[in-house]
Amino acid sequence: MVESKLQTRKRFCLALVKPSHYDDDGYVFQWLRSPVPSNSLAVLDGLALDCARRKVLGEDCEIEVHPFDETLGRVPVERIAKMIERADAGMVMLVGVQSNQFPRALDLARTLRARGVQVAVGGFHVSGTLAMLKERDRDVRRAEELGVSLFAGEAEGRLDGVLRDAAENRLKPLYNFMDDLPELEGAVTPFLPASLVKRAFGNTSFDAGRGCPFTCSFCTIINVQGRKSRWRTADDVERIVRANVAQGVHSFVITDDNFARNKNWEPIFDRLIRLREVEKIDLRCSIQIDTGCHRIPNFIEKAKRAGVRRVFIGLENVNPQNLSGARKNQNKITEYRRMLLDWKRTGAMIFCGYIIGFPHDTPESILHDLRVVQNELPIDIMEYTCLTPLPGSEDHRKLHEAGVEMDADLNRYDVNHVTVPHPRMSREEWEAAYAGVWTHYYTDEHAETIMRRCVATGASPGKTMSNLVWFRGTAEIERAHPIEGGFLRLKFRRDRRPTLPTESPFVFYPKYLAETAWKQMRWVALFLRYYLILRRVLRDPQRHAYTDLAITPPTDDEIETRELFQTQAARSYVVKIKRAEKLRHGAHV
Repeated sequence: MVESKLQTRKRFCLALVKPSHYDDDGYVFQWLRSPVPSNSLAVLDGLALDCARRKVLGEDCEIEVHPFDETLGRVPVERIAKMIERADAGMVMLVGVQSNQFPRALDLARTLRARGVQVAVGGFHVSGTLAMLKERDRDVRRAEELGVSLFAGEAEGRLDGVLRDAAENRLKPLYNFMDDLPELEGAVTPFLPASLVKRAFGNTSFDAGRGCPFTCSFCTIINVQGRKSRWRTADDVERIVRANVAQGVHSFVITDDNFARNKNWEPIFDRLIRLREVEKIDLRCSIQIDTGCHRIPNFIEKAKRAGVRRVFIGLENVNPQNLSGARKNQNKITEYRRMLLDWKRTGAMIFCGYIIGFPHDTPESILHDLRVVQNELPIDIMEYTCLTPLPGSEDHRKLHEAGVEMDADLNRYDVNHVTVPHPRMSREEWEAAYAGVWTHYYTDEHAETIMRRCVATGASPGKTMSNLVWFRGTAEIERAHPIEGGFLRLKFRRDRRPTLPTESPFVFYPKYLAETAWKQMRWVALFLRYYLILRRVLRDPQRHAYTDLAITPPTDDEIETRELFQTQAARSYVVKIKRAEKLRHGAHV
């Protein structure tokens, strides 16, 4: 009887693939190790494992779940196809596919569809273009022509139906849930196996909330995840933490676009504080917040106790005209320094996003603003990006409807390439300005200044030095954005973009080995140079007495004395702010 049951048991093979994208030479960005885990893959893996536990395909059908992150290694397309062919049914889901990853996703899908494998694709590109464009995006149409199913929206509560359709070999052409976004309270725990997490430097990720109330025109999140925020509870977050700690994972990236606007931020912090201080569980967190979080009572103090070691702040720019034009009005340059110094006092490492290519930017203004940032704002790590009309954003929709020429190659929409004309700069000037900000910010001299600020404010100069090396080296040596970078670049001769020729093994392998050896020597040299700077800083007997403009406490007269406020745009902005404050004060009285 037992033997009969085993013979009739079915297998459904589900492969979850997070695609990477191509570099300028047409090779897939892959690394032996990379620090940024995929939240989309964690969410889908958790949901798929939950479907398997609940036997959504019937008591007699086992669901096998195989997650792959192409950034962390080669996706074995042939092996995946064979696994599905040997099972009773199965499919491949290309998950969390962003615009710059869509060409690679199509190439993977094309190979799989040629083998008769069912494929579905979801993520920001599909969801964003369906939400914002009146007609199908050209590359999305190509996916449809390949027989790939499209998934728009979020998968909580919807994955069961997709798997049932796939088990019966009748996937729908489109699953569109953009008008019905699920609540997150009590949602399934996102999860990645330890084998993947270890390759992401021990980091895993989860979203404590989705959606954003702001209206930044360059952002896709508000049009994909909505402007109505949805949140997990403290109980949900504790389950996520415990599930990961059980497999030896202690480092978490909370991917909320703005954790400070999560209505459950305090209960979540309180729960993490209890886990750390009462149960003595080692937890380290990274969060993304806005520039106004320091005005929330107890937010920064509790973040420190909850184990927040890194904060990412969307500074975006220091020119009020640029911020206003992008509808980033919540960023107030008059509060930048106070906010940054409040974080400095917690010992957290401060990462700031900064966008190059706003309409009022020029090569001269960009360099001027960079020097102001270096001299007057206590930022550790700057993450530069090009202003990019990402499909799914309002910027992209407006340019598309106006017929403005945009780069046709989605692979370039990685916020690391120029993709549209600029009113004040030629393409060459913009590209040179973008390359220049990395070089000018991460000079040896400024790296030493940052380390001295860390010692004076109680932050870790050693960890900061490692990140300075990482960001400068990835941009300068690997020619990649630090967020898409990693340790030891992997390249496979046959994994080149189909539009480019496959190189001869007699050309590819010597070039790859020589390139790898040369890069590693440059990495070692950069590390040693920064390490010697660190030693010099730590051996300085006056290191704790160091001070400069950036870490000097704010004063009442700094609007008149700081260079940050001396441009015409900044002066006009300050007048406007003072007028608004006067009106608010009068109304209060």
